[in-house]
Amino acid sequence: MSTLDEAFDYCLTTLRQLDRDRYLACLLMPDPVRRDMAPLYLFNAEIARIRDMVREPLPGEIRLQWWRDLFEKSARGEESGPLAAALFDVASRQKLPRAVLSSMCEARIFDLYDDPMPSRNDFEGYAGETASALIQLGLMISAPAEARAHAEPAGHAGVAQAVAGALLLMPRHFARGQVYLPLDMLSAAGLDRETFLARQDRQRLDIVIEMFAAFGLEHLGKVDLRAGQSRGAFLPFLPVALARGILVKALKEKSGLLDRPVSPGPVSTQWRLWRASRSLKL
Repeated sequence: MSTLDEAFDYCLTTLRQLDRDRYLACLLMPDPVRRDMAPLYLFNAEIARIRDMVREPLPGEIRLQWWRDLFEKSARGEESGPLAAALFDVASRQKLPRAVLSSMCEARIFDLYDDPMPSRNDFEGYAGETASALIQLGLMISAPAEARAHAEPAGHAGVAQAVAGALLLMPRHFARGQVYLPLDMLSAAGLDRETFLARQDRQRLDIVIEMFAAFGLEHLGKVDLRAGQSRGAFLPFLPVALARGILVKALKEKSGLLDRPVSPGPVSTQWRLWRASRSLKL
């Protein structure tokens, strides 16, 4: 087995530990697509978890800058570990734009601080450079001829997925003072960052969480995947199949999601991904 083969094996194995949903989605993909998607998904998981690994923002920024410097200066990435080696190989063969990968790092700087998300538009921009970009890069791997035609659905799907993710992680965000819900939504519910984090007015919390979940469902409803699309064009959307259940449950639970998880169980997750992979519908 070559060093590069070992790097790809490392990516899939580590992805199972860091992002089990996307790992399970990978298992439903054809071998060549799975091989190339695993490093991309693991890269996303690595930069998404930096906040959990650092106590202060500066070390996190340094880590993100390390990746940006690597994209700018390194030709192959082999000297920087198995993830970089595999990711650079995929980027070279599949012609993935390094600028997009670098922008994903830039967007993740927001995660390192406790500043609230200013507005819906800002959240859409954040999602566009993270979750949506990941789908678009995936399309360049699994269906390059159809990637451009699916740019708009990828944009909406990424926002819906980012909203679902923020709802899942809301208890953790509360614990460390992070606010991903846009300030314009908080204001519409009669809240600001401090009163939101205080968790004292459950009625207003219910209102703003309901607004946020509905915002995610609105974007999900705009994901217009063309009839007769290829299976390859659907594969990068596969993890998004989990978003609807989370968003619908959050609408029901509202502030109760701070006390009761809205994530689907492992069996439900596997079933939803399998069903979506067969029907090619979210």
